[in-house]
Amino acid sequence: MPRVPANGIELEYEAFGHDRDPALVLIAGLGAQLIDWPVEFCEKLAAHGLRVIRFDNRDAGLSASLDTLGTPDLMAVLRGDQSTVAYLLADMARDVAGLLDALGAGKAHVVGVSMGGMIAQQFAIDHPGRLLSLCSISSTTGDPSVGQATPIALAALGRPTAVSRDEAIQGSAASSRVFGSPGFPVSDEERLARAATKYDRSYRPAGRFRQIAAIAASPDRTSGLHDITGPAVVIHGEADPLVGVSGGRATAAAIPAAELLVIPGMGHDLPRGAWPEIIDAIVSNTAKAGA
Repeated sequence: MPRVPANGIELEYEAFGHDRDPALVLIAGLGAQLIDWPVEFCEKLAAHGLRVIRFDNRDAGLSASLDTLGTPDLMAVLRGDQSTVAYLLADMARDVAGLLDALGAGKAHVVGVSMGGMIAQQFAIDHPGRLLSLCSISSTTGDPSVGQATPIALAALGRPTAVSRDEAIQGSAASSRVFGSPGFPVSDEERLARAATKYDRSYRPAGRFRQIAAIAASPDRTSGLHDITGPAVVIHGEADPLVGVSGGRATAAAIPAAELLVIPGMGHDLPRGAWPEIIDAIVSNTAKAGA
């Protein structure tokens, strides 16, 4: 997969479809990699006349590592001390703009999941002239009164850093059981296989901490979301334990004319059984942009 310079760093990406088609950027979540957007999912989107671009966020996958910026003091960040915060979601939104520059795309449809949804929202707020349409999945506004996680999900998110490959894979699979979709069950074998593939491609626990700090230190986006004028759809799992569905409802309420799709049985993942609904919602939303 190629790498390009973007916003002063390098990002690893992969594109599907034709260069002449409108760009659609897929933004991954916390600690996730571009491979968390399955190839078949990307190909199905590209079949609708879209140039689908998946990439690794900074500090994840094979994109730039920012280990020189140190490890944030997350407890201090939660108390309001941002002195150890390496970057904010706004910086990650500028990464998206830089990626588009490198690929020669002036505007794009932007789709983000979880933290990626937060970045997509921030991109829409900060770079309105470059937005064709917005899709926010399993995400929230930054208002701490909505989108709260369950205690079990918080415990899984705060799992100690693994000290071996096997421990990392087992821990990732265990977390996916907590975050996954009860209405779209996945076998333990598949969870372990996915976890192994991701670990062997890249394991960047320090980068994940910096991304968490970026989320915690970034401001509430609610007021900025009021100014989004382009087509927008918000997709959320009704059974999401990590970002409660109230986060999705608040996001849709904040964006003028946004559509809300709540999927029963869906948790904090992209279950294959829900792909038809998710893809149809994304494609229908892009069509409203008229580009």
